[in-house]
Amino acid sequence: MRIALFQMTAGIDPAANTRALVGAVADAAAGGAKMLFTPEMSGFIDQDRTRSEHVVASEETDMVLAAMRAAAREHGLWIHLGSLALRDPVSGKRYNRGFLIDAEGEIRARYDKIHLFDVDLPNGESWRESSLYIGGDRPVLARTPWAKLGLTICYDLRFPDLFRALSNAGAQIISVPAAFTVPTGEAHWHVLLRARAIESAAFVVAAGQCGVHEDGRRTYGHSLVVDPWGRVILDAGEAPGLHWADLALESVDEVRARIPVLRHRKPIEDVILA
Repeated sequence: MRIALFQMTAGIDPAANTRALVGAVADAAAGGAKMLFTPEMSGFIDQDRTRSEHVVASEETDMVLAAMRAAAREHGLWIHLGSLALRDPVSGKRYNRGFLIDAEGEIRARYDKIHLFDVDLPNGESWRESSLYIGGDRPVLARTPWAKLGLTICYDLRFPDLFRALSNAGAQIISVPAAFTVPTGEAHWHVLLRARAIESAAFVVAAGQCGVHEDGRRTYGHSLVVDPWGRVILDAGEAPGLHWADLALESVDEVRARIPVLRHRKPIEDVILA
């Protein structure tokens, strides 16, 4: 299965980001990809909450989602749109929501980021996703013509129980669209993605944001594809662009037979304090 990953430096204007994304769909299809993976916050990235308020749309009215559905239909390509910031009409807060779109432009699955990033970093950056976003409450596993795809988003990467649930349910590929900061990316990105692939005995596909964004933040890039043995088969480096990887899906069963961790898992609930 040939896939494409679009590593991008999303700006504050959804229209400009849409043009880049639609171009990536056309190029991915021309390059023989069956599915395109895009990063977290593909629609826009903006730390200025006041400025971004006027561009946050509902799922029904979001221009990026509509354009990607049309592009998928035009080019006959499946798309995992890593995530968009969308308005919840009831609370007024936002969802960080990913979409799986089929080659007819239909939405096959939605996933709302479960783990929200609230932290004060040593470099002075402060993040409070929970003040603006509503967290999801359930894992999502989607069927594609090639494999079962587990959906996660960025900070979810640090919670192996989610990956355990997805692989127990049959995930052969797990997607991790992200907008990792540079300090945490340099320290943890590769090792965590490789660990999740090894633990799950599954492919991990992680399309990331990169570079310096219009709002001033810097993201790590290095979109990765890791195979079930933990080998990195694609590292996109630091620059924006489209990248391809060929997934030998039969290796999922081969690795799971060689080291049958999924069959050997046991539920662990109580810890004895000795």
